[in-house]
Amino acid sequence: MSELPQSFAELEERVTAQYANLSRRLQQTARFLLDHPQEVAFATVARLAEQAGVTPSTLIRFANSFGFKGFSEMQQLFRSRLVNELPNYAERIRALRTATGEALDSTQLLWEFAEANREVLSTLPGRIDPEQLEQVLDILEQAEIVHVLGARRSFVVASYFSYALHHIGKRAFLMDGLGGMHSEQMKAVGPQDAVLIVSFSPYSREARDAVAEASERGIPHVVITDSRLSPLVPTANVSLIVHEAEVRSFRGLTASLCLSQTLAIALGIRQDQKQDAADPG
Repeated sequence: MSELPQSFAELEERVTAQYANLSRRLQQTARFLLDHPQEVAFATVARLAEQAGVTPSTLIRFANSFGFKGFSEMQQLFRSRLVNELPNYAERIRALRTATGEALDSTQLLWEFAEANREVLSTLPGRIDPEQLEQVLDILEQAEIVHVLGARRSFVVASYFSYALHHIGKRAFLMDGLGGMHSEQMKAVGPQDAVLIVSFSPYSREARDAVAEASERGIPHVVITDSRLSPLVPTANVSLIVHEAEVRSFRGLTASLCLSQTLAIALGIRQDQKQDAADPG
């Protein structure tokens, strides 16, 4: 085994690179650990194993497979991440409270949802690569029509983004799959168009199929998803990874909606500036 990862980012990169070669159980473990780094930072091996649906020995075996002597040694990288990347006392406190599993009444739950969503919004800009953001805008700007797909929980984000594009004068089509027509709607995407696909774990079949067809046909496609291990990432032109707030296993959409709104408004500004340049009088 090569030198131990020295940061959470290095560990994430190595896990992503080796993910396909891991056993099914270790893949399941990898997904949980990378998608719930806050909980991993503080929780015990027993509690994490229960949440991930694996045995404690599987967590230890996962750590060993990446060169660590034990799980606690690997866990230090998750704790360092909170200090280095998320220097927010409220977020650290929330992670600790999540790990302890204390009960909440309805008012406390409202505060928890509000605080959790506030925290993900505060860290969202730091998680999105500025160059990738501009690449997405390039693809959207150059497309004749932007086709937007999001099934099930993701439909809310896709629907809003399509709505926002219409309001900035960008031709857009919401692939709503009405009557089971997702496949037919995908076939209507032209060679000068682009596709934006929103999908979160467990990743809808419609999203998987759309990414596969777009890749096969050479259609520019952007993915908004929740993990670098998402099956939608490998072939996408650009992938924007969004970490949503999660409270009591209920995941929000606040960060994804914020990102969608930003993309639409930024594209509108680009179009407005281009129009001004073409018609200075």
